Amino acid sequence: MYHYTEIGLQNVWLENGYNERKTPYGKAISIEDADGLHKAIGRAVACKSHLTGAEFRFLRKEMDLSQHGVADLLGTSEQTVALWERRGKIPKTADRMIRAIYLESVDGNVKLKELIGRIADLDRKEDQRMVFHDTDAGWFPRAA
Repeated sequence: MYHYTEIGLQNVWLENGYNERKTPYGKAISIEDADGLHKAIGRAVACKSHLTGAEFRFLRKEMDLSQHGVADLLGTSEQTVALWERRGKIPKTADRMIRAIYLESVDGNVKLKELIGRIADLDRKEDQRMVFHDTDAGWFPRAA
């Protein structure tokens, strides 16, 4: 069995699906269908009751999100995300949200991630002046 630590998780072992060969620099391992393996690991991690910091980082990286990107999605700071990953103490809401976003995105339905992204974009906008216009049909926002 091969102890697959290259992804930052210490509890992943492979029974098969890898090739080992000797090189002048030592042993080299190649993984067959690495993308499929990462999705299987991600699904298993996302279905756990709670995430460790390393598992949170793994899911974030699998979604190709930076700490800044996750911070924007979850409404927190980049430093806070870094602390969660380093110390492993992730608030339940953030834990559940990152798992839900991962499962939605890996299954090809990124609507949840897009929705949260749009909300994060709205949060970043400064309060803009809202102007309303009274018509015969009632009040409506004036077009910008």
